[in-house]
Amino acid sequence: MTLRKIDIHTHIMPENIPNWFQKFGYGDFIRLEHHKPCCAKMIKGDKVFREIEENCWDPKARMKEMDMTDVTVQVLSTIPVLFNYWAKPEHGIETSRFFNDHIAQCVADNPTRFAGLGTVPMQDMYFAIKEMERCVTELKMPGIEIGSNINGKNLSDPFFDPFWKAAEELGCCIFVHPWEMMGENDMQKYWLPWLVGMPAETARAIASMIFGGVFERFPKLRVAFAHGGGSFPFTIGRIEHGFNVRPDLCAIDNAVNPRDYLGKFWIDALVHDPKALQYVVDVMGHDKVCMGSDYPFPLGEHHPGKLIESMESFTASQTEQLLYKNAIDWMGLQENHFTK
Repeated sequence: MTLRKIDIHTHIMPENIPNWFQKFGYGDFIRLEHHKPCCAKMIKGDKVFREIEENCWDPKARMKEMDMTDVTVQVLSTIPVLFNYWAKPEHGIETSRFFNDHIAQCVADNPTRFAGLGTVPMQDMYFAIKEMERCVTELKMPGIEIGSNINGKNLSDPFFDPFWKAAEELGCCIFVHPWEMMGENDMQKYWLPWLVGMPAETARAIASMIFGGVFERFPKLRVAFAHGGGSFPFTIGRIEHGFNVRPDLCAIDNAVNPRDYLGKFWIDALVHDPKALQYVVDVMGHDKVCMGSDYPFPLGEHHPGKLIESMESFTASQTEQLLYKNAIDWMGLQENHFTK
């Protein structure tokens, strides 16, 4: 019997995006240039950023590939380059609403195949909370996606406390995705920002939230981190040791041992290596790792869930947890949500 599979880490964008660069007169707003069938160039500001295929915007193309790999449900989120956190708040809310309406429509058209995560203008707490409320209450989304830092501010910054409080009260799950990688300009060669910078960015986000006391102040938050938690699970020993030997540097905002927070947030299973997957499951817990593929991009798992299914050390129950049950728990949905 084929098990259900829920992919919590997939990205989508609209087929047609307004030319905000032209409208607003500044910035690196993205639009698409459909220069040949089934392909488009992402134009960032006035320069070509990357080329994508129709599975990046076409729900039908996605569902065809989902069926080929036995993926039951994709959780849709925007591509981080579309966060637009650097934009003026009034422009950030406009672009966020556009992307959120598109994702909500994809879900409404295919409610048994998709769930949606919104994006919000994190550069402005009033607009961010307002749009998060709209995503949850009006668009019926289980949560939102945010970046690993916001214009250089760590997620532990007190600036974001109203946001965490609102998310907790709304029961809104959060998916944290790396972007604007630290040191990116110093390692352009060899694709290092994506290979090295992204795992470090995710560790930065997790450690910041732990040391900054975010999980302590807002214990009901349901947060998941991309790419297997980045380098965090593999450096928790070093992080805990630093906490123990230099509390004067590490424990200044939260006196709780970082290891105590293992099991209090989720990560996806995108680690590309069976030993790494076994390790992160051992460290984080079988109930806190969700299938996530980074579809439809090259660094993702091209057959979502295949690594999980290949693990002989997992029991049938544990495999079920990783493939779909943990995703249901993280999103706060009912078991039968996608079968209604």
